[in-house]
Amino acid sequence: MTLDHPAKTPVRPDAIIVGAGPAGLTAALYLGRFRRRVLVIDGGDSRAAWIPTTHNHPGFPDGVAGTTLLDLQKEHALRYGARIQKGTVQALSAADDGFVLEIDGDTLRAATVLLACGVEDNAPMLPNVDEAVRRTLMRICPICDGFEVTGQRVGVIGHGPLGAREALFLRTYADHLTLIHIAAPDALPAEERALLADANVTVIETPIESVELQLDQPRALCFAGAGRMEFDALYSALGVTPRTGLALAMGARHDDQGRLEVDDHQQTSIPGLYAAGDMVRGLNQITTAQGEAAIAATAMHNRLRGV
Repeated sequence: MTLDHPAKTPVRPDAIIVGAGPAGLTAALYLGRFRRRVLVIDGGDSRAAWIPTTHNHPGFPDGVAGTTLLDLQKEHALRYGARIQKGTVQALSAADDGFVLEIDGDTLRAATVLLACGVEDNAPMLPNVDEAVRRTLMRICPICDGFEVTGQRVGVIGHGPLGAREALFLRTYADHLTLIHIAAPDALPAEERALLADANVTVIETPIESVELQLDQPRALCFAGAGRMEFDALYSALGVTPRTGLALAMGARHDDQGRLEVDDHQQTSIPGLYAAGDMVRGLNQITTAQGEAAIAATAMHNRLRGV
């Protein structure tokens, strides 16, 4: 089945969704079943596509690959009339009758817009780490797959309170846990150091020279002047950058982490502009993104009804 529709839509959509991840595709399904004309702009960079297998998604007891989940969601939305167009939104602005979007040189209009653009992970800038990230050997979501490292030797690459929090979270699973702190020592406050010590988490602050990969897992980190340490799993705990530029350029309100502020119906501070998923809430989970998208889609439908 071909999942991508032609680049142009002949009829003005009621709603345009920016982002074809779990949130955007859930909203497309709902709006399609509400018999709305909905167009999804697929930038092709869904974070879910990185997931080799998740055992954390309800309804898939044997696990499901991120790409498989996305394909299933696309097929589901298409069955109910949603249109999916590959492209990038360069600009978003308000108009008397809704919104104007500039998409790869084309101009599209819609009465309502849902932003489901997700976040971008802040990957560690370390020698030889790109291959580990590309092959998903460097894990990024302890909530998603912490269970899979139960009883293992785990290294967490991070800095400051965020790195400490993720290390402490993973301590529930790992038999041996090490925080590789890659910032200045004073970036890790004394309070966090005490909590790490109480949890028997080792803290290393020697610069990393390289990441060694063996077979299908990262096996060791080599430290400057301090030899090497072997791990069964490595996590990056450097946070994310929300993809909120389109909304911020319009003056939408955001929190101190750059995530968009929304009301109980997922509407931003700009009437008719909605947001769902990781760019709104820091849990960064597929299930919460899907739930928020369902709320947003219903609110968009009701707005179009004049309710």
